Amino acid sequence: MPQLLDPNFRRSVVLIVHHDETGTFGLVLNRISDVSVGDLCGSLGIDWRGGEVAHLSWGGPVQPNTGWLLIGGLRGATESAEDGEEITEIGPGLHFAGSLETLRRVADAPPEQFRLLLGYAGWGPGQLEAELAQGAWLVAPLRAEVVFASADEMWEGVVRSLGVDPSTLVSTPGVH
Repeated sequence: MPQLLDPNFRRSVVLIVHHDETGTFGLVLNRISDVSVGDLCGSLGIDWRGGEVAHLSWGGPVQPNTGWLLIGGLRGATESAEDGEEITEIGPGLHFAGSLETLRRVADAPPEQFRLLLGYAGWGPGQLEAELAQGAWLVAPLRAEVVFASADEMWEGVVRSLGVDPSTLVSTPGVH
């Protein structure tokens, strides 16, 4: 929403991966970096067997040296996870992982739908709830197809999916 003045989150789409009384962990989905997935993998000594056009996403301002994977369309992912891997289904057709071993497997046989993100967005206890109460965020249901959509059009698409014309958004208090 317009009243959220933090430039890290201007027109951002954030996937909330985990939320409880200790805080919230999310990933900004619509900020693509200039660094390719292949370059990052190469710097880690991992062979990248995917396309050159795959680029890293900026997941948020916290710990930008940590990596996270969002993977679509896995079947039996938790059963096929190998030692050192933890793959969690966070929604229908959407899986989350943060291990180097999972990155190695993805790099070896990249799935059709995945995002590799560096950093994350984090909120302390009650912080996100306070921002929601101030009307700083719109809340949309999780849809895996949005997670893998074009970053350029993602924010507007999510806002329009709520039946809202983005040009009509104004700064107002309250939950939206």
